[in-house]
Amino acid sequence: MQTMEAIRARRSVRKYKADARIPREQIEKLLAAAMLAPSAVNSRPWEFFATDKREILVRLNEAHPASKMLLTASWAIVVCGRPDLQPKHNFWQQDCAAAVENILLAATDMGLGTCWCGCYPAEPRTGAVQKVLGTTAVPVALIAVGIADESPAPKGFYEESKVTFL
Repeated sequence: MQTMEAIRARRSVRKYKADARIPREQIEKLLAAAMLAPSAVNSRPWEFFATDKREILVRLNEAHPASKMLLTASWAIVVCGRPDLQPKHNFWQQDCAAAVENILLAATDMGLGTCWCGCYPAEPRTGAVQKVLGTTAVPVALIAVGIADESPAPKGFYEESKVTFL
């Protein structure tokens, strides 16, 4: 799949085939793609948590009220920020968002469905997810990963009115 094809094909999937198994090796490929994202002064201010354990997926869902799709997803990947790794800059949120997008596009390329659920800066969601993970890193996004059991219609489109050419 070409990059533009993956961008056009990516969807927020909220229904997954509940018993689908995705090998850890595929998740590792998604994490490798995440770590290829750009970051301010190459500080790489991120940390990742990945799980396919049903009890943790349920706890993450309880911590994050907009993540019901985790109940059928095969995996969750939580992208966390490490502001301490970027002491002279404050771009860790953008750097983590770039890592998230790489995961979403790589998953699309691999035929997997995903849904990006934002965490930071929404409290108490951020703190609740931190507690489930047992970390002081800041949860920026929770990504459900699985085999899609729906085909959502595209929602994105080009809006010329939002562009100013100078």
